[in-house]
Amino acid sequence: LSSPSGLTHESHKKDVEQVYLRCSEGSIEWMYPMGALIVNLRPNTSPASYKHLTVCIKPFKDSAGANIYLEKTGELKLLVRDGDRSPGKVYCFGYDQGGLFIEATPQQDISRKITGFQYELMSKGMASDLHTVSAPCRPCSDTEVLLAVCTSDFVIRGSIQDVTNEAEEQESVIHVGVNKLYRQKSKVFQLTGESGNWRGQIKTPLECGVKPGDGDFLFTGRMHFGEARLGCAPRFKDFQRMYKEAKDKGLNPCEIGPD
Repeated sequence: LSSPSGLTHESHKKDVEQVYLRCSEGSIEWMYPMGALIVNLRPNTSPASYKHLTVCIKPFKDSAGANIYLEKTGELKLLVRDGDRSPGKVYCFGYDQGGLFIEATPQQDISRKITGFQYELMSKGMASDLHTVSAPCRPCSDTEVLLAVCTSDFVIRGSIQDVTNEAEEQESVIHVGVNKLYRQKSKVFQLTGESGNWRGQIKTPLECGVKPGDGDFLFTGRMHFGEARLGCAPRFKDFQRMYKEAKDKGLNPCEIGPD
């Protein structure tokens, strides 16, 4: 977390401050924005790998006081306009497309303003995942499911306990009861004190129209900005069938106990 403050530059309202971020994910808050801020992402990886990276930012819900631009060799491209209220919206660009230039907008009362966002660096292959980006509601093919089992941040067998819709954020929250936990990158799925059962939440676009349903599913997906995002989610019996067929042919990309 980086938290620069514009008040330290009050006598030089056109000052440009530089911030260097070494982590692959995190957040930045610019308190009382004034002048401009250049955000330099310098991950601890080989510079040769930079061209394979994608940067995604997710503004805080109450972020205000500055425009966020993509800057390369002096040219600015507007990413997030000050006052744009698109809750939950994520903005992505290739690492080699430029850096972030954040310019404060004129304010009558800067003391109330904080510009902030979360950021993530990821490989371009992960960021442009065909299923989650171009067609998030499309059922996965057998091949996509088997690959998702090997590469996802979380893989669980579970049932849908409930679905709540967040109209403002255009998201559905799937409340999942976990029967078997194969893998999780973050502790999204945890034991609940009352029942001793594993539970967790997975988000997916509202347009997909997810409804509570009977039976078990294999839930896979990725972590983005601290939230579990749904990838492939076939019925568990269908996953067992496709896994067995692939294993019999020696075509399963990785081993996982399907029972």
